[in-house]
Amino acid sequence: MTTPVFHLICHTHWDREWYLPRAAFHVRLVQLLDELVTRLAGGAEGVFLLDGQTVLVEDYLRTRPDLEAPLRFLVREGRLQVGPWYVLPDELIPSGESLVRNLQLGRADAARLGRRLDVLYSPDAFGHPACLPALAAGFGLFAIVAWRGVGSPDAVLGGKDLGRWRGSTGQAVHLFRLPISGYEVGAALAGPADRVASAWNEIRRSLVALAATRHVAVFIGADHHAAPTDFGALREWVVAAEGKGTVRFSRLDEFCAAAAAEARDLVEIGGELRTASGDPWILQGVHGTRAPAKRRNALLELWLERVAEPLAALAGTHGGRDRRPLLEQAWRTLVQCHFHDTIGGCTSDAVAAAAAARWDAVEAYGREIASAAWHELVGHDPDAAREVAVDHLQPTLLLWNPAARARGGVIVADVTFFRQSVLVGPPGGRTPRVGEGVRPFSLRTALGHPVALQILDRRIGQERLEAARHYPAQAMVDVVRVALRVPTLPGLGFGALVPGPPAETSAPEAVEVHARSLVNRFVVVTLDSSGALTLFDRRTGERWLDLLRLESGGDAGDTYTYCPPARDRPTRSRGPVRVRRLAAGPLVAALEARWTMRVPRGGRVEVRHTISLHADSPVVRCILDVANQATNHRLRARLPTGIRTIAIAGAAFGSERRRPVTASPGDSPNETPVRTAPAHRFVAVAQADRGLALLAPGFFEYEYTPRGDLLFTVLRAVGQLSRDDLPTRPGHAGWPTLTPGAQCLGPTRVELALAPLRERDLSRGDLLTALWEHAFTPIRGYWVRDAIAGGLTLPPVDVTLEGGGLVLSSVAPAADGMVLRCYNATDRPTSGAWRFGEAVRGARRTRLDGEAAVPLVLEEGGRRVRFTAAAGEIVTVAVQ
Repeated sequence: MTTPVFHLICHTHWDREWYLPRAAFHVRLVQLLDELVTRLAGGAEGVFLLDGQTVLVEDYLRTRPDLEAPLRFLVREGRLQVGPWYVLPDELIPSGESLVRNLQLGRADAARLGRRLDVLYSPDAFGHPACLPALAAGFGLFAIVAWRGVGSPDAVLGGKDLGRWRGSTGQAVHLFRLPISGYEVGAALAGPADRVASAWNEIRRSLVALAATRHVAVFIGADHHAAPTDFGALREWVVAAEGKGTVRFSRLDEFCAAAAAEARDLVEIGGELRTASGDPWILQGVHGTRAPAKRRNALLELWLERVAEPLAALAGTHGGRDRRPLLEQAWRTLVQCHFHDTIGGCTSDAVAAAAAARWDAVEAYGREIASAAWHELVGHDPDAAREVAVDHLQPTLLLWNPAARARGGVIVADVTFFRQSVLVGPPGGRTPRVGEGVRPFSLRTALGHPVALQILDRRIGQERLEAARHYPAQAMVDVVRVALRVPTLPGLGFGALVPGPPAETSAPEAVEVHARSLVNRFVVVTLDSSGALTLFDRRTGERWLDLLRLESGGDAGDTYTYCPPARDRPTRSRGPVRVRRLAAGPLVAALEARWTMRVPRGGRVEVRHTISLHADSPVVRCILDVANQATNHRLRARLPTGIRTIAIAGAAFGSERRRPVTASPGDSPNETPVRTAPAHRFVAVAQADRGLALLAPGFFEYEYTPRGDLLFTVLRAVGQLSRDDLPTRPGHAGWPTLTPGAQCLGPTRVELALAPLRERDLSRGDLLTALWEHAFTPIRGYWVRDAIAGGLTLPPVDVTLEGGGLVLSSVAPAADGMVLRCYNATDRPTSGAWRFGEAVRGARRTRLDGEAAVPLVLEEGGRRVRFTAAAGEIVTVAVQ
């Protein structure tokens, strides 16, 4: 190698919240930036990397707005590097759209500040998804800097620090792998001159040995470390210790660009990066830690992506308000929970509680945005409804299809009937208005045709109707849960049903209850004496036994790492179970089983398992309500399939094909490779006509065993942030802190679904997602009890995605229309199109960040826009 060029990259890695709450680290951040901004703006030498996340600038300027001008100056001049992320996320737990929103927020923040770091900096994530190169390219980022999960330097990238990473979408970017000691490699240099001289030789030797070119990055910093006290002196000390090569301060993207320009014959790697080589730790035990919080996050992602954003986009294109600022606030609040320690659950209980409060706020944002968009789309005015007589109201069940394809079928919705008004405030002689409550009824289409209806449940509840210019109208109501067979709705399209007199209807197909079995024309599912399920596929003759049987084993680990206790003896649910019929058909049949399960080393788990089956679907819906009253254990649900092949697991913008992992404590000296893996929405195994898919609303942890069992992690109950006595990972991964909240005591709900399938179904790419949509993004019913008779108008929406293997990802509002995103879930190129019921004025294909727009040809009078998608490609189309 020629004389090296050493690029000094001074930085801090800033865990916004971790073993201490955000407020504690915020105080330290303000101190760090007060000093840094003052020195650099005053003319001191140096460049500083602010950890690749703009949220730190947001936090700082909220406290020190008086220093915004000098801070912006430093960002514009490239001396303070910000972005490209909003927060440094865990990249495997958030959804693909959440990762996109994270980068969109970081891009917007950096643009306001004047300049962005154009490298996807990921110094501490616990592994990386295969879509990351596509995300980088989609935001104009030419390189990725990563550490955990890439693998040992001796085993990847030809033993060098630079290579090419080709993700599942086929796009490739430069990948710079941090050394084994990571972003702390040069931390010892930020000290007295004598320490620099003694540390430099070893640092230099290790970095030069890995360097693919003469350009060598020397990261100087560590967790929550302030900037060097004297940048100029630091450089001089390194120059004196080096004596040969060039030494200079650099931006991270300057180094990456210089190294990429000189690199030759780089090794290319592909797919996801989850290699646990033992050095550095990958710490993927976090995928099961604080599992209830991860499930709540997944439900909120689903609500924003597939309900609030699409409804806001449709309302905006039909003359409604621009709700993008509110959606941005909702996304900022949610993405703040995706910081890698926060969503990983490897934090103090105070941090977990703060994240839970943010999730509360996201839920409120999402529901209010969706409700307001609903009202605008159909022309419902709650204020006007207060001014009309009660007999001029026509309660209406609005229907909306959140899928970009036509569909109908059996759905479940809640409708309410007025019983009595609830007076708030001093009575003052007022008397509450009294109504009849529920009476026998039907639900009918606009033409007066009744739809098939089944009453599932009835209870008395409270309902509050809000209005902009009136106090809320609180009422006691009869809440009636109904199953109904709705007519086919177009993609993203609307419908409506109104109550009418009782009517006899017939169902073309039905589901029945036979003792402990639910039966329709597709499947038979039976509850056994342990609370597990037997599933029989009537189409293929295949049968599965003992599905979703709960089992508990000890967990002697911490929030980072699972560790089985010595001589662990897992226990399995044995019953007896108490079974109750909840619904008998013909549209929905449901059973409930309750039992108590004893766990190892004392303690118990109370279980309520509800299974339901719709008349028109092979998907078995399951709800596990678990009340955990035991500590230091791992509770999982096992699905023996007998299929010994590979598992297809959902991932951000695609899927992963994974084989079983066999590893035991001690197999690796520093960290035992985990047998579990992350999944989004589904994991499936199939061979010939025998196959089974496990579906969930969003992220979950699973294990696929060599004998063909799938195991779903319900929870990991652990009580310490970090331990140093684990055979699966010797040494502390964080600061020792008690975390009784991570024991996950109390109730938690798990929503799952099972679907039998065939091996050939998996090659379609979009079938698993279609099954998932059927279970978790069904046609939604929105009951408007105070609708004015004749006052609602359904918008003529039809937005349909055409093309084999294409999967809808998002529909979001834009300044002049909406942004539609899909991806090709197959390993082959495909042609696709967006078809609209109403003509659009224009369409552009863009990158993920909205840039590099290419006009698309409008066909059929503006009602169809065609495109092509390479294997695995993410396609973003903006329409006006």
